[in-house]
Amino acid sequence: MKKFLLSLLTWWNSETLNTRFFTWRKGVKVGEDDQGNIYYRSKDGVRRWVIYNGEMEASRVPPDWHGWLHHTYDKPPTEAPLAHKSWEKPHRENLSGSDLAYAPPGSIRRGVPDERRDYEAWQPE
Repeated sequence: MKKFLLSLLTWWNSETLNTRFFTWRKGVKVGEDDQGNIYYRSKDGVRRWVIYNGEMEASRVPPDWHGWLHHTYDKPPTEAPLAHKSWEKPHRENLSGSDLAYAPPGSIRRGVPDERRDYEAWQPE
């Protein structure tokens, strides 16, 4: 019930009511990724879209699904998965602006003020 109310009142939580209706009327489910995002295409195959599982953040779409969404690949990863190299790291969403974002040594976001000892504040004479 909460998810339905959020979809009625907000556009940033999963899908809106209009998107749900459009997907029900004209969409064909193509597949799902490991984060629970669901991918659709129109019945004529012209349009492709994603319904996010949770917050709508474009960096949560893995590279193989991104290529399919932007018509780089004709077949979805469920039919023709990309060959991944052994040296490739698994896909992660963009963490900028979150608590998990990278903070270099000496950053005030790390919360350790005396960690950087090579800096001396300028004092006027």
